[in-house]
Amino acid sequence: MGRWMCQHIMDLGYSATIYNRTQAKAQPLLDDGASWADSPSEVAAASDVIFSIVGFPPDVREVYLGDNGILKGTKSGSIIVDMTTTEPSLAQEIYEAANPQGVSSIDAPVSGGDVGAREARLSIMVGGDGDAVETVMPLFEAMGKNIVHQGGAGAGQHTKMCNQITIAGTMAGVCEALLYGYKAGLDLETMLSSISGGAAACWSLDNLAPRILQRNFDPGFFVEHFIKDMGIALDEAKKMNLSLPGLALVHQLYLAVQAQGHGRLGTQALMLALEQMSSTELS
Repeated sequence: MGRWMCQHIMDLGYSATIYNRTQAKAQPLLDDGASWADSPSEVAAASDVIFSIVGFPPDVREVYLGDNGILKGTKSGSIIVDMTTTEPSLAQEIYEAANPQGVSSIDAPVSGGDVGAREARLSIMVGGDGDAVETVMPLFEAMGKNIVHQGGAGAGQHTKMCNQITIAGTMAGVCEALLYGYKAGLDLETMLSSISGGAAACWSLDNLAPRILQRNFDPGFFVEHFIKDMGIALDEAKKMNLSLPGLALVHQLYLAVQAQGHGRLGTQALMLALEQMSSTELS
């Protein structure tokens, strides 16, 4: 996703200094004129606005607070923007570490997957100080279409948890509807043409149900990353004394997908676990 998000900003004429743990994955951006840095701190030293999108909270912590992290290279007046889905408390910790350095910190997780990143149609959920958010808004607009400032530090991450809770339920519903329709003898494409125009309409139905019918489980968003997100939401819910039984059930179903060796497939691979439970495979 980060490859396309950076590309859209470069397409507007901005210069970019980039770092990735695997340099080969950054090659398209380097070929298009980006400059390479050997660490996150070197990126920060060369940049006024620094974006990151990585995998897990420990990665975020290392990228920002590690020995070669972003905050080792930032200068006063710069803005850091983490677009990873991570713990709200970590977003607040980074904000508090950046503030004494005169650095503005924004948490801005996204939704829309690989397609949304490639087509610059991401939904971006933003937390941080208003002045900093306003400054980087033209850059957000290069990457997404639905950009909403939710509040202070961590508010973007809390909003993303609401997004992931919703997706958890809809993914289970989409997969179960396909299984039901198949066993009932329906033509699944015809069935989808009806329900996608009614109250069941949703992004997962439009974008992931067709992939399931094609047996295409390539990742737009990894199962293992979705498990991470649901785990964060469950942990935050526990802190707030909330019971979220639907989310807990879907979290367990995705752990089954991962246990079957499918952690690096896309979230639509939930179908594989449900098929196994019902001894049924869509064909």
